[in-house]
Amino acid sequence: MKCKPAILVLVFTIITVLTGCRRLLVFDPKGPQAQRQANDIILSISIMSVIVIVVFAILSYMLVKYRASKQGPNYYPPHIEGKNWVEAICVGIPVIIVAYLSIVSVQSNYIVEAKPIAYQDKEPIVIYAASSDWKWHFSYPEENIETVNYLYIPTDRPIEFKLYSYGPITSFWIPQLGGQKYAMSNMITTLHLAADEPGEMTGRNSSFSGKGFAENTFNVTAVSQKDFDQWVKDVKKTSDPLTEKKFEGLLKPGHLGQMTFTGTHLSFSPAPGPYKSGSSESAEGNNQGTK
Repeated sequence: MKCKPAILVLVFTIITVLTGCRRLLVFDPKGPQAQRQANDIILSISIMSVIVIVVFAILSYMLVKYRASKQGPNYYPPHIEGKNWVEAICVGIPVIIVAYLSIVSVQSNYIVEAKPIAYQDKEPIVIYAASSDWKWHFSYPEENIETVNYLYIPTDRPIEFKLYSYGPITSFWIPQLGGQKYAMSNMITTLHLAADEPGEMTGRNSSFSGKGFAENTFNVTAVSQKDFDQWVKDVKKTSDPLTEKKFEGLLKPGHLGQMTFTGTHLSFSPAPGPYKSGSSESAEGNNQGTK
């Protein structure tokens, strides 16, 4: 009976903590890259679950079968030699599991680092994503517009993000579209993503970068190509131009709401030169940004 209060406290604590948890967005993929990563996570969890169940089953069996019995004080259990097939299983199965997961991980890494396979025949839209304390600046060089703290992207088209930072190292992450990648000063890293369906998503900086890190988030809206083109036209009709003075003010530490401009900061504050990070770095994309 003494354990009953402790059990009740434990159950209450678990329920309280879980009610504050948001749904895991990595298991709600909206693009091919995120889908691949979600599949890998589920595969890993499934394999580990099987291992845990088998180990606990064997442990329970051993505890019951070889539990202490009422033998005399002079009893000595018989000596049993080791069996080669048991040792082979104990060593071989873990080696096979690790090798299999390693192969899957390497294959997935190459897949998510490249342009999505389903969109190989489509021209990507290039977006420069620059971070500063504590906001995100998104430049669309082909459309000649720029947004702050929000993204509009077309569906069914590859997106090539060029990431860099005007401050400390940050990490660009849209969980429902793919994994995170670092944004650093004086170099560009490339992240390939795509959205398969329209919808609202949330992105954030997943790397601690100072006191404003927790609110360093941005909204993502995926729309059809037709709606995206209409949005670009509306922005050019209604938004003010981005000047160098205005941009310098935006770089000052602090939080801002969503903002939209015509023109990009790339014309007076070019992005850094290309950085080879294992994925195909597009020098052409950098040239478009510096024209």
